[in-house]
Amino acid sequence: MTGSADPFGTEGLRAAVLASWRDSPTRLREDAATEADLVRAGYRDRLLTELAQNAADAAAKAGVPGLVSVRLDGRTLSFANTGAPLDLSGVHALTALRASGKAEAATVGRFGVGFTAVLAASDDIEFRSTTGSLHFSRTRTREALRETGIATPDGGAASTFLAPALRLVWPVETPPASGFDTEVVLRLHADVDADALLTVMRDEAANLLLELPALQSIRIADTEFTSAVRELGDGLQELRVTGPDEHRTWWQFRTPRARWLLPVRNGKPHAAPHDVLRAPTRSDEELSLPALLIADIPMQPDRRRLLPGARVTELASGYADFARALPPGDRLVLVPAPGFARSEADGLLREALVRELQTHSWLPVVGTDAAERRTESDTADTAVLADELGRGIDSDRGAVPTAVPTRASVFPYLTPELAHLLDDVVGPLVIPALSDRAHTEALAVLDVHRLGLARLAELSGGVDRPPAWWRDWYAALEPFVVDPLTAEELGALAVPLADGRLVTGPRTVVLDDMLDIAIPLHWARLVHPEAAHPLLSRLGARSATAEELLADPALHADLADHPDDPDLVDAVLRLAAYAAPDALPPWLGMIELPDTTGELLPADELLLPEAPLYALLAEDAPLGIVAKEIVDTYGAQALRAVGVGWDFGVVTESDPTGPDHHLDDEETWWEGLPEEPSEFAAVRDLDLVDDIAWPDALHQLLSEPQTRRLLADPDGYTAWWLRRHARLDGVTLGHYRHPRDTEFTGLLPEFAVPGLSDTDLEVLRSVLANPEQITTDLADALLAALADPANNPEPEVVSRAHRHLAAAASRLDLTELELPERVRALSGAAVPAADVMVLDMPWFGLVLPSDRLVFGDQETAPGLATLLDLPLVSESVTAEVLGAGRRTSWSAEPLGVVLRQLFSLAPQEGELVLHEDLRVRLSGAVAGTVSVPWWRSGTETHIRIPAAVEGTPPATS
Repeated sequence: MTGSADPFGTEGLRAAVLASWRDSPTRLREDAATEADLVRAGYRDRLLTELAQNAADAAAKAGVPGLVSVRLDGRTLSFANTGAPLDLSGVHALTALRASGKAEAATVGRFGVGFTAVLAASDDIEFRSTTGSLHFSRTRTREALRETGIATPDGGAASTFLAPALRLVWPVETPPASGFDTEVVLRLHADVDADALLTVMRDEAANLLLELPALQSIRIADTEFTSAVRELGDGLQELRVTGPDEHRTWWQFRTPRARWLLPVRNGKPHAAPHDVLRAPTRSDEELSLPALLIADIPMQPDRRRLLPGARVTELASGYADFARALPPGDRLVLVPAPGFARSEADGLLREALVRELQTHSWLPVVGTDAAERRTESDTADTAVLADELGRGIDSDRGAVPTAVPTRASVFPYLTPELAHLLDDVVGPLVIPALSDRAHTEALAVLDVHRLGLARLAELSGGVDRPPAWWRDWYAALEPFVVDPLTAEELGALAVPLADGRLVTGPRTVVLDDMLDIAIPLHWARLVHPEAAHPLLSRLGARSATAEELLADPALHADLADHPDDPDLVDAVLRLAAYAAPDALPPWLGMIELPDTTGELLPADELLLPEAPLYALLAEDAPLGIVAKEIVDTYGAQALRAVGVGWDFGVVTESDPTGPDHHLDDEETWWEGLPEEPSEFAAVRDLDLVDDIAWPDALHQLLSEPQTRRLLADPDGYTAWWLRRHARLDGVTLGHYRHPRDTEFTGLLPEFAVPGLSDTDLEVLRSVLANPEQITTDLADALLAALADPANNPEPEVVSRAHRHLAAAASRLDLTELELPERVRALSGAAVPAADVMVLDMPWFGLVLPSDRLVFGDQETAPGLATLLDLPLVSESVTAEVLGAGRRTSWSAEPLGVVLRQLFSLAPQEGELVLHEDLRVRLSGAVAGTVSVPWWRSGTETHIRIPAAVEGTPPATS
């Protein structure tokens, strides 16, 4: 071919090759062996890959979108593409087994030895281009050898020698397919399965679009695969590959020596599965990296292995920039997972990538520039980080600050609330989105410092924050305290106190949830109310009410030493405003406050201005009035709680041990108790009431529920004291009888205070005379009243009085009684005690004078005789029944039956003796014989028979 029919001078090329073969048979053998080796090993399954690489180079060179079309027509396979057409250097590369036409760094294999991959499918290849077309044929090469007489390595049997197919080239005039700049046409070997070949190509197409960015479309028969790139900012691109049955999305990032791709599903990046190094197409170097690596790195001629000495670690440069370009919550996907390397290159790359990530600022952290400043100061002495940190904060995607991982910390399961509070407390802190279990492994690979609750507790000791911040801090920590072990880790947690101190350890503090203001207590570690949170209780803080704080023994000791300390007084009074006065200890009354003259007095010796108690007190009562400014500052409630008087105060104590409450005559009351009480409550200052004020004082005591309750307790100190010491018109209350009690009518005065209701009178019953509880004092009063001739009680009243006195005789100390010279006889007269006897046998009352008898009842007669020191009638007078009478029984005698029914008598023992005239002879203190209606003698009952009505019954009609 001459002229334009052979634009690339292929005739000369053929002549040169044939000449070299003729001159050096070894060269022919080497070319044939090299080509065969490349087909068998290096390029055995890379047909589409190698042709696609050439197409990508052509498109890149021409600056046009790379389009590839593969068609099968019978046994002819064509591969057409757009881009720069074939030129002379390309022809030289196609015909050389050891050279490549690659001229720029951007190309990856333009017409190099990779073109030999076509020989795996065909020995008859046409390379059609708009600048000229070529034909490669093994058959024509064998013919050329025969025509030129070149001996073949097998001794001349050229017909059996497998000659090189790509060393000799002939021009053809067939142009490429319409719309394409280049087309490679293969006439397939007979043993090639064309359909299977297309299937393999379809499987490779999507990967080739990833690896060869110059290509935008690959059509395999009727199946088309396309790629599209969209800029996402910060150097990040979205690469979308679309095929007939798949739509795959990748995020792509370019570094100086590589492209990195992350698969994206549902808008979120995921680590890529194990892959191989792509340079740019797939090699045999296995990798286990989280992103696909498409690298510009020297490869062996078959592009399956790295060239020895290739600087693999340089490919990691810029990998941290890729991480920084990702959304903050997705960045850790780029951290290689721990595991064994799949190849030598994989091991080198993994180490280099981890080192790159560990030494550059890209890890998203919480907070403001404080975090970055801390990172800078920590790494100022590390030259390798100086440049990186010199940039300041990387306000990348989402404007999240970043830090060097080895200078950052992570708190597992960090919440946004806790992250906000830890902003500048712990230095660069990994954001909450990356702090859960799923990212633990990646952060460990990066050597990020792991924080625990114990460390946070330790750090809190150096934090200066307002109380409200601490409450938020505890609220943020609470979800992490899930068991005793985690609670123990927070044992050193700092706690702000109401007095401004910051102390270590929740177990050392107390909480009062009812307080709403900070009251500085120096005797207790009281948590500031604005910082109080339930977590502190879970960590061992003791809950204490205002009452418990004011009952603290430490406060008692402080008051004993410094009752006038201004800070102590202020704290107690402010806290007392929140306390229930009834629950406070009485010793709070020792706190010293100024009165109206400025003198400091104990609180329990002061009254509030206009206190109703003031008008009831005796003129010499030792109580002052608290200064008005103290009342204005702290309020009456707080002052009353610590003992400042308003009305009658009440002293209370649980499990009292003795009469140590500083109450008037308390020792006497205590001595009279049958046993020590479990609870003690009493009205104080009763001894300070003016005698003329007791009617008003009783009204006041009845008006307050607390004191009213104590009035109703007859055994308590209050009622006891009032019975003995309170006086109305000179008479103690215990000597008045209740208006509804008639037992002592005519003997004791009736209690009468104007304005009292019936209910009030019932309450006051316990402070008045109680017939069932005769005391020595009341017995003296009754005996005196009985002896007073001016009194005129009815005989029944006298009898009842004697009965009550006799019943109490066994409880009284009779040596303390003052027996009067006169006693009240049954007749109602007050007679000399020497003239009377105690009637113990009622039938003697039928015969003895009533003014010589003192009577209560038969059962208590001995006790009455003992109490009054009088003889019994039965001991002083003897009686003898005269006459035998008629003996019978109660049940056999009609009169006996009638008498039992008449007087409701129980069944009687002994005999019933009937007399026509019953006479008794008396001797002793009284002598004489008398006629009586009945008498008792031992178990016998003697009765005089009444006269019966004489006559016959009326006649019946």
